[in-house]
Amino acid sequence: MSDALLKVRNIESFYGPIMAIRGVSLDVHQGQIVSILGANGAGKTTLMKTISGVMDPEKGQIIFADQEIQGQEPHKIVQAGIVHVPEGREVFPLLTVDENLSLGAYTDIDRARVERHRELVFNYFPILKERRNQEAGTLSGGQQQMLAIGRGLMGNPRIMLLDEPSLGLSPLLVQEIFGILRRLNEEEGVTMLLVEQNASAALELAHHGYVMEVGRIVMDGSAEDLMKSEDIQNFYLGVQEQGVRETRRWKRKKTWR
Repeated sequence: MSDALLKVRNIESFYGPIMAIRGVSLDVHQGQIVSILGANGAGKTTLMKTISGVMDPEKGQIIFADQEIQGQEPHKIVQAGIVHVPEGREVFPLLTVDENLSLGAYTDIDRARVERHRELVFNYFPILKERRNQEAGTLSGGQQQMLAIGRGLMGNPRIMLLDEPSLGLSPLLVQEIFGILRRLNEEEGVTMLLVEQNASAALELAHHGYVMEVGRIVMDGSAEDLMKSEDIQNFYLGVQEQGVRETRRWKRKKTWR
């Protein structure tokens, strides 16, 4: 649609001779959470890297706030308002929590605004305030994911690209972090494009979803409609049911103690 904040049009991206993205198009509207589902190797991470300027597309357009941005340097794309929270967190392990957060604001010369964003991060992630002087490498996996999201917020994003924020986390931590993402969307108006293999959590959070297979979009619709899709239930949601059962079993064990 023409009024979308982010429009991706017929993007093709390559790793050497291999086409990883095959004519992908999608829209993200202001205030939406949009999820991209798909198995490993579907091209989800490549798409995120292409949008954020880490990779250049061979063909197609990426239009953000009515300006074409494909081929621009990543720091210019950050300045435009697109912040990428990469897969695997990629915090700086020998720097403190505070120092990691400051690096998230490296394009912002307004110190007062930077400190306001820091306080916003601490409001949503109070554990980071408690550990602001602790080296990031000593944090737990969940805390490092919170730090990665917080560092992204320091860039004052108009849209956040979140690549597998549930990766390697327990079901209870996934629930906590996705709850914070929902609050950021509802309370702060942060628009999000979310790549996830955890289809159940992603669709519960999102307004709209796309499904990728071998570099192509093969399905899209409202999150509610995708949740009802027999194909999605069979190929994605069924896998998550085991995780739900494990979480319930863990809660019972904790109660017995």
